This record gives sequence, structure tokens and C-alpha cells, in this order.
Amino acid sequence: MTATELTRQRLIRTALELFTARGYHDTTTAQIAKKAGIAEGTIYRHFASKPQLFNELYRAAQRWATKIVQETARNRDAGPARAQLTAVAHGLIEGAANDTAVVKLGLLEPPGAILDDESRRTEREFRLTLERLIAEGKAQGSVRTGAVEIWAGVWLATISHALTKVVAGDWKPGDTGVRLVIEAAWRAISV
Repeated sequence: MTATELTRQRLIRTALELFTARGYHDTTTAQIAKKAGIAEGTIYRHFASKPQLFNELYRAAQRWATKIVQETARNRDAGPARAQLTAVAHGLIEGAANDTAVVKLGLLEPPGAILDDESRRTEREFRLTLERLIAEGKAQGSVRTGAVEIWAGVWLATISHALTKVVAGDWKPGDTGVRLVIEAAWRAISV
């Protein structure tokens, strides 16, 4: 990796940590630069603006979550919808334990007006990928009738409780609370 690539990676990691610790609006480019050990102007060699930096981080988090759902859906041995959604939940929860900042930024803290069109498309792709998995459950007769958009939102909102607990350090991925939340998420959408 070149020195420029290493600087960019350090900048991205520092921005991710500060955005999730302090919030987007309370994090300045000067703070990011100081913590990353670079000049503030260096940020603008890599990103046109603070919003562009945030959006790049957000898209990466959304792509990570989408990949978890896609890999589960592609696995022919994953079984019925319940098993697939359980696998997705475990993937997201393991991610929350291993990289709390990515999960916090991408799934737990609503970014609001900061998002650009590309980030909204990336977010929508995650939702649509999850909805397709739930639609398969409907086709199998195991998910309630009604709009998959609603059931995806209900399932994800329930799983978000476990993600929040894991990110906060209150729970570990194998804890009983995690198992109960995953079960509750399934019961909320199943027939």
C-alpha cells in the first residue's frame, strides 16, 4: 500500500470513529485531521468535502450489510426464510461486535439530510435485498401476508435492538438476549 493509500485509510478510520463518537455535526475536519495526524488540507486531497467523506463511509457500511444478506441468499444450503434471516441477523450482530463504528454509522444512527443520492440508492439496495429474502419467506408460506417492506422494517427494527446492545458493549453475540431478539424478530413477521 502506498503512503497516499495509508493516509486515506487512516483518515477514513479516524472520521468513522469521530462521526460515531461525537456525531456528524459535532465533528470538524480539523478534529479529524488532528486525530489522524495529518494536515487539515490533506482531507481535501482525498474528499471534496466533509459530507462526501461521511457519505463514502455510510455507503461502505450499507454495502457491507447488503453483502451479508446477499451471501446468505446465495447460499443454497441456507434453508428456509427463518434460517436465512437468522444467518443475516448473526452476520450483522457479529459485525456489531467486531466493528461497532461501521454498524453504528450504517444501521443505527439515522443520517438524515446528510445523505447524497448515491447513498440513498445504496441504502435502498440494502432494504430491497432484505425485502427479497422476506418475499421468499412469503412464497414459502412462513411470512405473514402484507407488504414485504413493512415486514422488512419490523424485522430490522427488532434486530436493531440487539445491534444497539452489542455496539454499546452490553451484550456479546452469543448472549441469551441476542438469541431472544432474533427469535422475536422472526415471530414478529412469521405466520
